[in-house]
Amino acid sequence: MRKALLFLIFIFSITSIQAQNWITDFTTAKEEAVKNNKPIILVFQGSDWCAPCIKLDREIWSTEIFKNYSKEHYIMLQADFPRKKKNKLSDKQTENNKQLAEIYNKQGFFPFVVVLDHEGNILGQTSYKKTTSENYIKELNSFIK
Repeated sequence: MRKALLFLIFIFSITSIQAQNWITDFTTAKEEAVKNNKPIILVFQGSDWCAPCIKLDREIWSTEIFKNYSKEHYIMLQADFPRKKKNKLSDKQTENNKQLAEIYNKQGFFPFVVVLDHEGNILGQTSYKKTTSENYIKELNSFIK
């Protein structure tokens, strides 16, 4: 009985921790944006080395408030640039992320958040800010016409 209870608690904890629903392919993100009439939130991050990127993930992207809101209002596109071997992306994904950076993040800032329309036109840009999820959502929405 005790093992069953522990197992259920474990399963519940796994299913209740929902990660942000990231898309990693730009073409797919644009298709979803057109289909669902939503803007694209393109996030350039260094998930395993960039302290502000990790804070942005923990303080904004991973919050229930942001996850619930973004599910209904945004297409979330991630361009990650990890450095540790254990987090290495496929060669194709690495190349795709580099191509996105050449277009949208020429300065190489991390984290860098670009709000795009469904065609890939830039509506606004931001980065890490010490703020609430609600205020970050307001800022992202201020770029959307």
